[in-house]
Amino acid sequence: MHVIMANRLVDIVSAQAKRYGSREAYRFCWRKDGEWQSTSWNDFGLQVEVAGKALARIGLIEKDTIAICSPNTPQILITELGGFRNRLSAIPIYANSSQDQFDFIVNNGGAKVLFVGDSHQYPLAYNHWKKNPDSIKKIVVFKNDELKLEADDTVTIFWDDFVRMGMEASDDVAKEVEARSERGLPEDMATLIYTSGTTGEPKGVVISHANYDAAIETHIRLLKQVKDTDLSMAFLPMSHILEKAWCYYCISRGVAIAVNYDSRVIQDTIHDVHPNLMCCVPRFWEKVYAAVKEKIATMSKMQRMMVDRAIRCGRKRNLDYKRLGKRVPWFLEKEYQFWDKNIFRKLKMAIGIPEPNMFPTAGAPLSDRIVEFMRSVGIEVTIGYGLSETTATVSYYPPVGYEIGTVGIPLPGLSVRIDKNGEILVKGPTVTAGYYMNEEANLQAFTDDGYFRTGDAGYFTESGALVLTERVKDLFKTSNGKYIAPQMLESRLAENKYIDEAAVIGDQRKFVTALIVPNLSQLRAWASQNGIPSDDTEKFVSDPKVVAFMMEQINGVQYGLAEYEKIKRITLLPHHFSIMNGEVTNTMKVRRPVVAKRYSKEIEAMYAY
Repeated sequence: MHVIMANRLVDIVSAQAKRYGSREAYRFCWRKDGEWQSTSWNDFGLQVEVAGKALARIGLIEKDTIAICSPNTPQILITELGGFRNRLSAIPIYANSSQDQFDFIVNNGGAKVLFVGDSHQYPLAYNHWKKNPDSIKKIVVFKNDELKLEADDTVTIFWDDFVRMGMEASDDVAKEVEARSERGLPEDMATLIYTSGTTGEPKGVVISHANYDAAIETHIRLLKQVKDTDLSMAFLPMSHILEKAWCYYCISRGVAIAVNYDSRVIQDTIHDVHPNLMCCVPRFWEKVYAAVKEKIATMSKMQRMMVDRAIRCGRKRNLDYKRLGKRVPWFLEKEYQFWDKNIFRKLKMAIGIPEPNMFPTAGAPLSDRIVEFMRSVGIEVTIGYGLSETTATVSYYPPVGYEIGTVGIPLPGLSVRIDKNGEILVKGPTVTAGYYMNEEANLQAFTDDGYFRTGDAGYFTESGALVLTERVKDLFKTSNGKYIAPQMLESRLAENKYIDEAAVIGDQRKFVTALIVPNLSQLRAWASQNGIPSDDTEKFVSDPKVVAFMMEQINGVQYGLAEYEKIKRITLLPHHFSIMNGEVTNTMKVRRPVVAKRYSKEIEAMYAY
C-alpha cells in the first residue's frame, strides 16, 4: 500500500489548478518590446504534468539530478516541479557562470540532463557533454533564438521537442510518474544549490522537501498581508535561494508571478507589470534612492520644502505610529493622505509600483537612511537575513515592531544564538542537513549540538531583534589593531550616484583605502559640465581632478564614522569587477582574496606615499 506523499511541492500546482482554474498563475515576455503572455493555473498544472512525463521518458530514475542554467523563465519552474513529481532534484546554475563553474557544479552534483536558456548558455552544456559524453543523457534548450546546434551534437533538443515527449507519453509512463511521487519522502533532496564561494570552492547545499515545506508553512502563517490577488515579479535570478524559495511560496499562496527574463531591463518591465510584491537586493533600492535624490535636487526651493514636509509626515505616521502598533491621530492621517495623493503616489508610479504591498530585501546591508525613506513614503521594504543553508530566511521585519538598523526577528521555530566569537548560529527545520558529498565541510559548518555556523557576525538588541555586523571572515584589523567592517563601508558608498561598486581594503594596513568602480555615465555628465575630457576611460578615471571629486563624494557618506574607519585614499577602476575572472560572485559579492591579488599593484600604490 502506497503512502500518499506529504511533500507540498509535488502536487501544489495541480492543487492550485483545482482551486483557481482559469485565473492567472504566471505571465512572461521573452523580449523587451514584446507582449506579456498570461498562463492560467489550469495550463500551468498541465505543463508541470507534461514535464514530469517527459523527464521519465528521457530515462531518469528516482533521486537523479538535473541541472538548469538559464535566465528567468517559467520553464525553470515547470521543469523543477515536473522533476519533483519524479522524485528528482534540481541544480540551479547562474546563467552568467563560467565554463569552469558550470563543469564543477554539474560534475559535483552528478546531473544527467542539462537545461539551458538560450544560445548564451548552450555552449556551456555542449562543451560539458563533449568532455563527459557518457554522463549526459540530454540537453534541452528553452529558447530557440535562431540557435544552430553543433554538427556533432547528438543529445540536444529544444523545449518544444521536450514538451512533445511528455504529450506523447504512454499511460504506463504516467502511472510510473504517479508512483514515484507517492514514494517521495520529506527528507528527499529537492534542490542542490551551490554557494557563491566567496571564500573558496562552491559547496552544494542540500535543500530537502522538508526544508521547503517548513519555510513555506511559516511564511504563509506570518505574511498575512500577502493575498492571492497580489502579483509578484521574479526579478532576482531563480538560481538565487531567495527568489527560488519566494516563487515556491507564491505558488503555494496562489500569488501570480510575472517572470522577468532580463534583469538589465527591470526598469522597463516593472513599469509594464506594476507588481506589488518583489524580492530585491539592496542595490535596487540604492539606485532608486539615488534617482529620487537627484530629482529632488533639481526642484525649486518651495518644491523641496514641500517634499521635506511630506517625508516628515510620512515618517511620523509610518514609523512613529504604524511601526509601533499605535493608532494614527486623525489629523496626521489626513495630512498623510494628502501627501500620499500628491507626492508619494507619483513617486511610486515613477518607480513602477503604484500599489506596493511588500518587498523582501536581503543579500547585503542596506543603509538605514534608505529604509527609513522608503518606509516613510509608503513602500514596505522588508529587511531580512538568510542564507542558502537556511532555505533563505533566518529573520525578517515583522509588520509591527520592526527595528530599523536590524535584520528583524528570527522566524518562529528557529533557534538562533550568538557564539563566543560573535558568529550567528542557527538550528531548525529550515536548516540544511549538510553539504552534498562534503563531510569535511559539514564538520566545519556545524557545532557539536547541531547548530549551523553562518559565518556572519551579529548580536541581539534588548527587544530580540538581530543586528548583522559583518561576515566573520570579512572583518579585518588594521595595523593599529582597529577592527573594520568593509561591507558597512561599501553599503554607504553605494548610496552615492557616482559609485557603482566598491571594494574596501585595509587588512593589516595602517589605514583604509578602496577600489572604486564609478558610475561612468554620471561621472561623465559631471566631467562634461566641468570641461574635463572623458573619451579615454583609463585616462579619465586617473585624472587628479576626477579622483579628487570622487574623494569628496566619499567623504560625504563617511559622516559619524570613527577616524580609523574612514577611507583615506582611493583608486578608480575603468571597468566593473568581473564574475568571469572570479572577482565577484554571481550575486555580486566581492571575493576579497581574489580582488586583493588581482589588484595588488593598485593597492600597493595607495600605501606607497
